[in-house]
Order: sequence, then structure tokens, then C-alpha cells
Amino acid sequence: MDISFPEGQKVNANFDDFEIKTDQSVYSGGSGEEPDPFSLFLSSIGTCTGIYVLRFCQKRNIPTDSLKLVLKTKENEKTGLVEKINITIHVGKEFPQKYKNAVLKVASLCTVKKHLENPPKVNLDFAQDDE
Repeated sequence: MDISFPEGQKVNANFDDFEIKTDQSVYSGGSGEEPDPFSLFLSSIGTCTGIYVLRFCQKRNIPTDSLKLVLKTKENEKTGLVEKINITIHVGKEFPQKYKNAVLKVASLCTVKKHLENPPKVNLDFAQDDE
């Protein structure tokens, strides 16, 4: 994955054939044209959980028209860091109650969530090119 700096406060991630664009809010000095990196981080948790829930429903032919997930965070007042992430799975009337615990268990298998529970070490290195 390569990180590039196209202009202003924009920072993009490029990998495979994808480009993920980020920006800062106007309040933080950016143009607000793209989501900020932390919002993408939270989005990755929500969408990862979402694909597990979606596949669960699709496998069982459970309608997904009214299916949605709502992600909320609780921040630590002193540090400003998120200390709790809550994801609520909203289902329609047609969702069989017998699958309630099973869909919660499947949602907990999200790979992003598992990485947060067992975080990798992040190393920073410095390299100066000779150009």
C-alpha cells in the first residue's frame, strides 16, 4: 500500500487497483471533500460487520430490505479517544427470532473487530531517498 499527498490536507491510500481518498474537515484545515481517516477506520468496522450479517441473512433467504447497522462511539472525556464502539443490528419484522443469537455471533467474527481486540504492533521507519 502506498500513501500519497495529492494536495492540501488530502492523503490517499493506493493498493491493488483501488484508491482510497481522505481529507480533513474544513474545521481541521481541509476542504471536507472526502472523509477523514478516522471516519474511514470506523467505517471499516461497520462495513466488515455488515458483510458478515448480510451473508448470514442471504444464506438463509432472510429478506435484507430493512436490514441496517448503526455504529455509535463513546469517547473518553480526558483523552478524546474512542473507548467503546457499539454496533446495533436492526432487522425487520420478518427476521426469525430463532436467529438472534446466531447473527450476533456471526457479527462478532468481523476481521477488523478481531484486529482491534488483538492489535498488531505498528512500527514506523524512516527512509531518505537519494534522488
